[in-house]
Amino acid sequence: MSFNLMNIGTSGVRASSELLQTTSKNIANLNTVGYIRERTEHATMIGNQVGRGETVRLLNEFAQKQLYRDISSQSYYNQFVTESTRVDTLFGEDSNNLNSSINSLFNNLQEAMNLPSSTVTRSLFLTDAQNMIDQMDRLSGIVFDQNNIVNEQLSIYSQEANNLIQKISDLNGQVGALNANPDNDNANSVLNERDQAIKDLSELVDIETLDGSNGEKLVFLGSGQAVVMENGSFNLFSLDGDPDPNKKELKLDITEGAAIALAVDQTKLQGKIGGLLAFRDEILIPAQNQLGQIALSLADAFNQQNKLGMDLDGNLGGNIFTIPTTAGYPHSSNTSTTQLNATLEAGQGKQIPATDFRVTYNAGNVTIAAIDAQGNTIGNATTVPYTAPLNSQTVTPTGAELFGLEINFTDVNGAAALPNDGDIFDIKLNSAAAGTLSLATDRPESLALASPVRTESSANNVSNATISVGMVTNTDPASSNFSATTPPTFTNGTITLVKTGNPDEYQITDASGTTTFTAPAPRENILAAAGGAFAAYGFDFDIDGEPATGDTYVIEFNEGGFDDNRNGLLLSELQSGELVRQNVVTTAVADNLKTFNEAYAGLVTEIGVVANQAKTNGAAYDALAAQSEAWFESVAGVNLDEEAANLLRFQQSYSAAAQILSAARTVFDTLLSAAR
Repeated sequence: MSFNLMNIGTSGVRASSELLQTTSKNIANLNTVGYIRERTEHATMIGNQVGRGETVRLLNEFAQKQLYRDISSQSYYNQFVTESTRVDTLFGEDSNNLNSSINSLFNNLQEAMNLPSSTVTRSLFLTDAQNMIDQMDRLSGIVFDQNNIVNEQLSIYSQEANNLIQKISDLNGQVGALNANPDNDNANSVLNERDQAIKDLSELVDIETLDGSNGEKLVFLGSGQAVVMENGSFNLFSLDGDPDPNKKELKLDITEGAAIALAVDQTKLQGKIGGLLAFRDEILIPAQNQLGQIALSLADAFNQQNKLGMDLDGNLGGNIFTIPTTAGYPHSSNTSTTQLNATLEAGQGKQIPATDFRVTYNAGNVTIAAIDAQGNTIGNATTVPYTAPLNSQTVTPTGAELFGLEINFTDVNGAAALPNDGDIFDIKLNSAAAGTLSLATDRPESLALASPVRTESSANNVSNATISVGMVTNTDPASSNFSATTPPTFTNGTITLVKTGNPDEYQITDASGTTTFTAPAPRENILAAAGGAFAAYGFDFDIDGEPATGDTYVIEFNEGGFDDNRNGLLLSELQSGELVRQNVVTTAVADNLKTFNEAYAGLVTEIGVVANQAKTNGAAYDALAAQSEAWFESVAGVNLDEEAANLLRFQQSYSAAAQILSAARTVFDTLLSAAR
């Protein structure tokens, strides 16, 4: 009996001691990051003896996996909100408001129109034009700086993720070794360290875990790619800027660069890395492209209208802005060294959307597609034969969508050259435009406020019919009636229009000869009605009223018409003109154009909407993550009240087991005394 009492007491003391040790360890690790609460469990042996205790971690794997997912989503939105709020604030500041600069530009244009012969008011216009360019450059610089910050953070986070991936793989190896020695007391601490590393990784990217052999944890990205595999193998992240070195893409560098890196679906990434990439693709790239689109559309519209006027020197107007040319980014898979240069085709500012573009060369044809931030084609790509340079004037079939681009292939020395079949180039004209736009002139005289065409009614006319001031559409000497001389004039001299005695019949005369034609009411576009060479003179006019026989009208070059502001009026109307393309894909009846002010207001609004939506989603995932943390901690976390109660309970059980040993000793001593 004493033997049984001794065994019972000894096992009871041992069991209580183990329970006390486990409870004490839980209390001591109350504030230890990554610590999982432990519990010692004892099995019953033969004869109802207390067996050796086994200390296990109290862990709900379902709660743990849910916590990983919610932490990834929470980190994603926290990162996105942090970055987007900063940009939203910068774009929302009055000092950065591009519309203020645009409005000021047109206000000074109005002042110049009021005094068209004054160089002072024209100088103020050019000063405001430079201020607007500086404003665009400043806004572009904000986006560019934020993109550099994104790249720096991506480099830091990807390296941090790689360290965690390698750490998890190493800990998997330690877990396997410890599992071979069940008596090792370090197993739980290694498991805690590994789980904490997995949790830290979930803050960077979205992950899923699976149990492997021998206690290993296999880790996969939410998009399916493996990062930690069996037997200590793993894949690390790498950053690759192909084709644009300034736009880093996340890849999995498998077998340490010995094989082709796996592309990562960045739209499915969560965590801080996913938040950074989403911020770049959803805010930075669209903002940069929209800024550039506004710059290109405005500059092209001013250039084209200024060319249709006459400047203060009496010459035909020229460009106010210099539209940049950008080099295409060749893909690393290209087999030739051919380069691509791209710019906006003159007069096509309304055609360029706020996107990047991808050009593929194959068998004498080029395929041009608008692409989004992930490189996916938007709408339909266009395939056309390549001619140098390729633009809407040279492309066949007529009307093919080239998005307003003019492209040209050259070798490294600038000479014409063709790429190899399959070569691909990305064009980022929009993203470069806002920071590279410049003035083409610093002479106030270059602002063409006057119209180069002047019309007059003869003082001897019988009727009250009048001739309109004329509308100029083309001043190119190669395709119009304007000469290339300095000062310019009409190639075929002054035009005279006379009403004949026949109904609706007129005679038109210039140095090219005389043509008789009919122009019935409403007598619009008289030169087009005359036909022949007259239809291609680059300007036209209307007759208002019913001319009498012999009424004569004269159309001549507006020599000395420096107080004329008719072209200035057309320049001022650009402010309300819908000249900025809204979408790549549209319908024939949709309104797909907006004004400069509407375009910039839409850009600022879009940034604000996306940032606020991210805040709303972020608040929801904060609540979900807190809920998942509470669920996980309810099992795995140390509850100080519970552990304190256990400590008292196990102390009492230890004391009771010690009393059993004392009783056994007393009985044994009594038996010895009786035997003596």
